[in-house]
Amino acid sequence: MARSGFNRKTALATVTMVLAAEAADIDVFWALKGSIAGLQHHRGITHSFVGVPFIAAAVLALVYLLHRRRLIAPNRLARELPVRWGFLYFCAVLAALSHLLLDYTTAYGIRLFEPFNFRWYSWDIVSIVEPLMLLALGAALVVPWFLGLISSEIGERRTGPRGRGAAIAALACCVVLWGVRDFQHRRALVAMNSLLYHGAEPARVAAYPYMIDPFRWHGVVETADFFETVPVNSRAPDVRDEDGILYYKPPVTPVLEAAKRSYFGRVYLDWAVFPYARQQQQLDDATRVHLVSFEDLRYVYPSSGRRAPLGGFVLLGPQLAVMLQGMNSSKPASLSIAEHPPGR
Repeated sequence: MARSGFNRKTALATVTMVLAAEAADIDVFWALKGSIAGLQHHRGITHSFVGVPFIAAAVLALVYLLHRRRLIAPNRLARELPVRWGFLYFCAVLAALSHLLLDYTTAYGIRLFEPFNFRWYSWDIVSIVEPLMLLALGAALVVPWFLGLISSEIGERRTGPRGRGAAIAALACCVVLWGVRDFQHRRALVAMNSLLYHGAEPARVAAYPYMIDPFRWHGVVETADFFETVPVNSRAPDVRDEDGILYYKPPVTPVLEAAKRSYFGRVYLDWAVFPYARQQQQLDDATRVHLVSFEDLRYVYPSSGRRAPLGGFVLLGPQLAVMLQGMNSSKPASLSIAEHPPGR
């Protein structure tokens, strides 16, 4: 973004926009308090429209401080440009908004209107890691640098920043990629909504992307009695219901209800789009210890072995008191022996 022209308007545009574009993820430090706190606060106020002006102001204050202490300075090609602090704040706001846009395009979601509205919003069209986008953006950074080396070898003099054309082309590639992905995503959803699933009408459907291939989607269907994950090919379009995996909704039990009321249960159910909580076998008949697992079916891709990478658990003891809770990454290995995949 800086190379697309903003670095020609003011000095320090690049460093300001880079810091502002990354600053929202300062909320990852909540994970120091534990995996549940990390999930609860990630992509919250720092990722909202309300937070953007403050994030931009904090970044600008940091850049100003570093500049005054001569820890950062305009590069050789930008020394003739003045430092326009008002315009730099505009650049910081724009860069911070780009972070919100990128996060919104993924399936994880973002709470754009916190603290007034805690609803999660997501476009569901690209993966968290999108190789084609990274390739376009990376090329826009590397190619001008490489051409600059060649130019310096042959003695060419250049008075302005390089890479404006490549930067604009890379940003245009991102927009085109989003457009193609959005069109295919809509085709996938239409195809999924047009079917009955084991004789039942879908109450909700969603399609989540695979990396690189814009025609391949991970479909999730919810009916009154079950969830089903299905492969979707948006090129045809085609929903392969015969290859779907059924997740029957378990009956409501005191154990499940207690797990959902736990700290982890409340946080997870607030974030999950297709939450699937189930009671595992009782771990100890004598002490009546129960293990309840949580997973969000939007992340249970067939290649994941039917285990959600962003799932979690609650361990309940006598009188259904919470003994242990957290994300799967914090689950002791001794608990996993009780897990069984859901039946088809």
